Amino acid sequence: MPESLHKIALVTGAARGIGLATARRFLSEGWRVALLDIEGEVLAQAVAEIARPEATLALTCDLGDPEQITAAFAALTARFGRLDALVNNAGTAVFKPLLETTHEEWNRVLAVNLTGPFLTVQAAAPLMADTGGGAIVNITSISGLRASTLRVAYGTSKAGLAHLTKQQAAELASLGIRVNAVAPGPVDTAMAKAVHSAEIRADYRDAIPLARYGLEEELAEAIFFLCSDRASYITGQVLAVDGGFDAVGIGLATLRGERRNR
Repeated sequence: MPESLHKIALVTGAARGIGLATARRFLSEGWRVALLDIEGEVLAQAVAEIARPEATLALTCDLGDPEQITAAFAALTARFGRLDALVNNAGTAVFKPLLETTHEEWNRVLAVNLTGPFLTVQAAAPLMADTGGGAIVNITSISGLRASTLRVAYGTSKAGLAHLTKQQAAELASLGIRVNAVAPGPVDTAMAKAVHSAEIRADYRDAIPLARYGLEEELAEAIFFLCSDRASYITGQVLAVDGGFDAVGIGLATLRGERRNR
């Protein structure tokens, strides 16, 4: 197939976790994929392990820096010449109490998690419009749908990203561009394994109707679906991929305990 006929996806935060799983999912369907991440060495290792040099492009970029975003899109355009899907997965977090979160920490989280997707979509939309449209998926979080401790900057940035998704969907539809969001619940990533204690993991399992963490590949499936033609009439939506976590309130663990004790 001529290079110009391949569909092209850009996945940010693609060096590991959900982003890398999503990049692999696109590749499995014959797409070409640009993988973007701030951690250049980890990204290079991931791309080397994929071992598809004809189908991949590694872009080292800090999404908190507008000039780096501009340079990354210039490199993508030079290599592939088009863009059909953008997955705004990159993010950063500071887990501190509200009264201890500094101005600098607040600004950094919002710059990467909210301003970054604002700027990448501004850069991506003209490229997509040139070939008749495309699809964008912003990765928000269950923390943007329900409040929790130690997430004042992170949760607020993700809530803002959910609304930005709707703004982008409303304005870009006329260009043939659909914009949706996926809000992951607890996912069994390397980061979660490192920072979630056994007690926290048990609390999550008790609170989630499906009683387990999600898998990176399960998130990738939802993301790929929203980018595919099968989702051609879906835009402006936030899909929680969370095992039912956002759908329930208190009492689930108690109910399960009562059932076990019968």
